[in-house]
Amino acid sequence: MTTNTTHITTARLDFAKSAPKVFRALIGFDAAAREGLDPALVELIQIRASHLNHCAYCLHMHTGDARKAGESEDRLHMVAVWREARHFFTAREQAALALTEAVTLVADGGVPDEVYAQAAAHFDEQELAHVLALILTINTWNRVALSTGKAAGTDERRR
Repeated sequence: MTTNTTHITTARLDFAKSAPKVFRALIGFDAAAREGLDPALVELIQIRASHLNHCAYCLHMHTGDARKAGESEDRLHMVAVWREARHFFTAREQAALALTEAVTLVADGGVPDEVYAQAAAHFDEQELAHVLALILTINTWNRVALSTGKAAGTDERRR
């Protein structure tokens, strides 16, 4: 596994201020993706993708959001190793986490038929479309945060 040891030493652009129309579109996409999904599932998906993308900014944000929504510390600690701790997660959550991994790491082998079929067995078509959209949005947010040098613990939503 490779780790990013690059330290941000120069100021980078403020994406929201530099591309406000794009930023608002992402917020709209994110809000639409969440519609109809269990908030706990939303946070689990966002946390797992943020782990895989090494996005400390989003990981800090979404673990905090999950705690505020009542998520247990035990489950939060197990998200990164959910396959070894399946008993902490429902079959539906496991299917969503597996799909999150496949879509996030799509360049490593696509989305296997068995992963997709498992997700389709636990979500109706509309829910599955929203889960996929949520996975796409968190991957986009991770890339925005990493590209613009966002530091964990500096969530602007709390200002």
